[in-house]
Amino acid sequence: MDQLAKSKVEELRELLNRANAAYYVDAESLMPDSEYDRLLRELAALEEKFPELEDPSSPTKRVGGKPIEGFLPITHRRPMQSIDNTYDMEGFRAWAARCEKTLGHSPPLIADPKIDGVAVSLRYVKGVLEYAATRGDGEIGNDVTENVRAIRAVPLRLSRTGKRSLALPDVLEVRGEIYMPNAEFHRINAERALRDEPLLANARNATVGTIKSLDPGVAASRRLAFIAHGRGESIGGPQIDSHSKFIAALKEWHIPVNDLSVQCASPDDAIVAIESFAFQRATLPFGVDGMVVRVDNFAEQELLGVTEKSPRWIVAFKYPAQREVTTLVHVDWQVGKGGTLTPRATMEPVVVSGSTVAHATLHNIEEIRRKDFRIGDRVEVEKAGEVIPQVVAPVLNARVGTERPIEPPTECPSCGGPVTQEGPKLFCANTNCPAQFLERLKWFVGRDQMAIEGLGERLIEQLVEAKIVSHFADLFRLPREAMAKLESESVNKAGKVVQRRVGEKIVDAIIASANEARGRGLARVLASLGIRHLGTSASKTLARKYPDSDALMAATTQEFEALDDIGEITAAALTRDFSDPAMRETFRRLAECGVDMKSKEYFLVSAGSAVADDSDPFRGKTIVLTGTLASFDRRALTELLEQRGAKISGSVSAKTHILIAGAEAGSKLSHAQELGVEVWDEARLRATLDSSSQS
Repeated sequence: MDQLAKSKVEELRELLNRANAAYYVDAESLMPDSEYDRLLRELAALEEKFPELEDPSSPTKRVGGKPIEGFLPITHRRPMQSIDNTYDMEGFRAWAARCEKTLGHSPPLIADPKIDGVAVSLRYVKGVLEYAATRGDGEIGNDVTENVRAIRAVPLRLSRTGKRSLALPDVLEVRGEIYMPNAEFHRINAERALRDEPLLANARNATVGTIKSLDPGVAASRRLAFIAHGRGESIGGPQIDSHSKFIAALKEWHIPVNDLSVQCASPDDAIVAIESFAFQRATLPFGVDGMVVRVDNFAEQELLGVTEKSPRWIVAFKYPAQREVTTLVHVDWQVGKGGTLTPRATMEPVVVSGSTVAHATLHNIEEIRRKDFRIGDRVEVEKAGEVIPQVVAPVLNARVGTERPIEPPTECPSCGGPVTQEGPKLFCANTNCPAQFLERLKWFVGRDQMAIEGLGERLIEQLVEAKIVSHFADLFRLPREAMAKLESESVNKAGKVVQRRVGEKIVDAIIASANEARGRGLARVLASLGIRHLGTSASKTLARKYPDSDALMAATTQEFEALDDIGEITAAALTRDFSDPAMRETFRRLAECGVDMKSKEYFLVSAGSAVADDSDPFRGKTIVLTGTLASFDRRALTELLEQRGAKISGSVSAKTHILIAGAEAGSKLSHAQELGVEVWDEARLRATLDSSSQS
């Protein structure tokens, strides 16, 4: 073995580990990111040249490996129980009183901000990370080691701050929270917006999806963080008798902990901490939805014991959603791809949950009338899920008599065309409205539609302004030289949007993607055109019935009504739309550009594919997918099940045969259980897919 190489590898590993510890534990930076990346590349090159020096705890193991097959179960040595919640001071005082009654005195407490993330258990053996597991049901979790290895905040090998620091235990289980910092959440969403991809709903859901991805590269590409807040099994090492001392020890071992913890001598002190932190949390770089208060002493924790679901020595005080009051200044009406006119409120800027809010949707005219919003009103604003701004209600007792009713538009604000109302919504009746066309174009190129990559919103707007694109068909014959002179937007490492010339390489990639999109078939074309009443599911229903666009245009209202997912109103609207000369011209021009207007679904079903035979357990079944699926890409799973003869629906009804439920399943699961719909977890789905594929 080359001793010089070995020494260099050890030096680089130590330096990179110290850099991680300094950044995530001490909030200090030993080097710029560029230098860190350079050293990491140098280390990776040496490890590749000298494979005998490979170490599973090396910093190079954070880059994300090959996709994994699935998550194996891990039984927790000590249960990972959930924490009871309380939502008011009365409930908190009741918890504190129960503790005092059992112990005979008021015990010292520790109050910590409750980070909104994913609970994990990290198990270290001889200071080296053995595995990382999710909470699961408290007894058994999922092995997410490969994904957690990619998180720089998680030490792969523990070290001591100095000779006098506490010795490392032989076995140490650290419980904590993996979360997505606010800055990273906004960076990812900015990038997704530029690619016209659906935005992440909130940081917690994004964290769940990252940790449960089967591709460790996803975790490597997202800058997740970790904070330790509890203990599991511990064997050997120093005798530690309290939570506060345990947290201090973790910090000595370079494990990130929460520096915002507050030691409280009494419940009154804890209440002061809870109330004080309610104002501070909006300034933090991560989402916080409450305060966790626990008895500090471990022996007293043991005396208090646990219930079947949660420990008695700890409670979470949950904050209500933060609301602020501001003034409603103006309402404008935005035109959607289907002609929908959506009211958008402009307000005096106000800081809500850490960010400035000046705009929010008012949903529709009936919502405005129901809540009686008026121009000049003082209104309450909050962030739904700490992310989406929402105007809750007017402050009625603040009215002074000068407020004005919000009048619905009588003509389209974009084209001046007539406005119609269907139920609670207003529509521009002019199908040639330029605002509608622009929104339809943005929709048309989206990932779940025709998936033409590289065409962000700003670039599409420029293409329309320059008259390069005036019809959907123009997207399939883009002029290379003219496009290269336009400007595109991208997001830099700091999360800022920057503009630069598109350039020939990007244009070539866009044209290549458009050429690929030509072959997506009738169902994708229909779902991409932004036709009112026609979503992805109904488009696939039509594609199963009709072989091509010519057959579709020849269909009658009665034929449409006979199909699932197509009601009386939709059937009449489709007959009108497909007989419209403009729609027929669209179909003709797309076909002229080489877009496949034949149905893949029709020919698959009519041919009786090898997988979708009568014995297939999925054939003829209506299936709903819900929650976060850890083992499957949702779009790929949808396509697979449809190939096997299933119909994938977006909502649960009495016609639903199977609900496939992942993590955070929510209301669809509850509704399915109420209706007696068969519910499958991912394990059953995987087993059925495997067994039926082999038979």
